[in-house]
Amino acid sequence: MTSLVQSVDWLAIAPPTVAAVVGLVVLVADLFLAESRKPLLGWIAVAGLAAAALMLLPLLDADRSTFCLVGDTEACSYTADRFTLVIQFLVLGGALLSALLSVTALKDSGKRLPEGEYWFLFLSSAAGAALLPASRDLATLVVALEVASLPAFALVGLRHGDRRSSEAALKFFLSSVTATAVSLLGISFVYAATGTLHLTRVAARIQDVDGQLATLAQTGVVLTLVGFAFKTAAVPFHFWVPDTYVGAPLPIAAYLSVIGKAVGFSGLILVTVVALPSYADAWAPALAVLAALTMTAGNVGALRQQSTRAYSAVRLLAWSSVGQAGYLLVPIAAAGYSDDPEKSVGSTLAYALMYGAVNLGAFAVAALVGRAHRLNRVADYRGLYAARPLTALLMGFFLLCLAGLPPGVIGLFAKVTVFAAAVHAGLGWLAVVMAVNVVIALVYYLRWTALLFRAPETAPDGEAAAHRLPAPLTAALALTGVLGIVLSGAPQLVLRFTETGLF
Repeated sequence: MTSLVQSVDWLAIAPPTVAAVVGLVVLVADLFLAESRKPLLGWIAVAGLAAAALMLLPLLDADRSTFCLVGDTEACSYTADRFTLVIQFLVLGGALLSALLSVTALKDSGKRLPEGEYWFLFLSSAAGAALLPASRDLATLVVALEVASLPAFALVGLRHGDRRSSEAALKFFLSSVTATAVSLLGISFVYAATGTLHLTRVAARIQDVDGQLATLAQTGVVLTLVGFAFKTAAVPFHFWVPDTYVGAPLPIAAYLSVIGKAVGFSGLILVTVVALPSYADAWAPALAVLAALTMTAGNVGALRQQSTRAYSAVRLLAWSSVGQAGYLLVPIAAAGYSDDPEKSVGSTLAYALMYGAVNLGAFAVAALVGRAHRLNRVADYRGLYAARPLTALLMGFFLLCLAGLPPGVIGLFAKVTVFAAAVHAGLGWLAVVMAVNVVIALVYYLRWTALLFRAPETAPDGEAAAHRLPAPLTAALALTGVLGIVLSGAPQLVLRFTETGLF
């Protein structure tokens, strides 16, 4: 008799498991720690995320799967391949940097953010985000997506007595729940048509469904894509982004801008390229149109931001993230047209790594400026070089990376990689749209960069300029700055690291 007991590869599942276990440790420790000792929870969370990231090292040269069907080792629910490791590195590294920003934000919040609940929700979301890229069946994919998303709703609205925070959480919650409902309906249709949830089996069976089920399968594919378009903030499903980023604590806005994007795009890649390659003629044109709309709406929205408007710096970064999402969609769309979809997926991962490092760096500078200027307007960055030269140079570098201009070579390299993916797939019109949007983005990125080095309207406060930065914020700035500079010096490292093993 064949045993139905599945073996568990604990090393393969270690990264998300460590994050989840540390989250439980923080939850229990919060019950016993005195109020004055609560800041220790933040450092426990930082150490836990660092440990989870280190657990990726033994998996670098491995291709491990677990929770497989008995008698069919090709149909597994969890796979730790190169694609998984790249996304998990981005998720856990980004969560670690966001956690460093959070340590300072919680200290400055004046007890308006409860530390125990904050860190438990943060680690739970990070664990779900790390699980998602390893998911190889639709059920695990949805569970991971919700484990990543549900704590994020609470984190956005966790700040006590803040109306903007509550409104942001409500908008985020309603849009995300709608996305989940649409995705679940689409996945149920795909399951009804194929009789399986495993992505490799869905790919094999969905191309052979009979005529009566073909319409059901096609509808399921469309609804599943619509659901993930919400998660990636693709136009027209992006309306929640600006208000959510402004209302959320700044470290959570940074977290959503990078880790939230990584979750949405990794899920989209798994559903389209892995599970539904036979429907590329349907999802590839749809994603190409979404990419064009998203990058255009995002960049135009960022261009329209007024520098004197309250929270305009965060709003500009929010609209910028929508525009960047459009660039990230381009290689996924190209994968549907390309003879080498794995290379196209690698372009998305390379761009995501660049974007994650420099965008978190920009948010770190925004967190620093926000400590002195509560409204965090773009105008508040005028003359930053006179007060904090190194911080201004880092912010200028991050903005030039996002714009794709030297010395931000990694930004230029990533954009060229994405542009090449579109051209090689025969999407010349999309490459033209991307080129136009890159020019539009140059305007607001360079305008903000120039503001950093203009003479301040008032003489810089010598005492404020000499004041030492909090160590966690300094560490976040240093890590993102070093990573951006190293990658700009050796951009080829990114493509080598992002060579996927999806096929």
